[in-house]
Amino acid sequence: QVQLVESGGGLVQPGGSLRLSCAASGSPFRFLNMGWYRQAPGKQRESVATITTGGRTDYTDSVKGRFTVSRDNAKYTVYLQMNSLNPEDTAVYYCNARYNGATRNYWGQGTPVTVSS
Repeated sequence: QVQLVESGGGLVQPGGSLRLSCAASGSPFRFLNMGWYRQAPGKQRESVATITTGGRTDYTDSVKGRFTVSRDNAKYTVYLQMNSLNPEDTAVYYCNARYNGATRNYWGQGTPVTVSS
């Protein structure tokens, strides 16, 4: 069983930055592929950024060059550094974890991000 707790969301002005954190527990972190997803009001949840157990990263096109996903296996934590935020980034951001080759996904409770002046 994997438990995920996100933090770091909040209100930020356009052009600003936020750093989200997701702390994992309940399983050796190094075996987990991690990801950040978001869901805006009235929209489906979408993948934002992922990082594999080997450190390979992938981003949705709309955040490339602005967001950076990273992980600290010693701290059982994955981060999402978000720069140059714009109102279209407003959403609830969810942390996701999945073992290699597995179909089960683990989710955090979400942390809201609002980009507004």
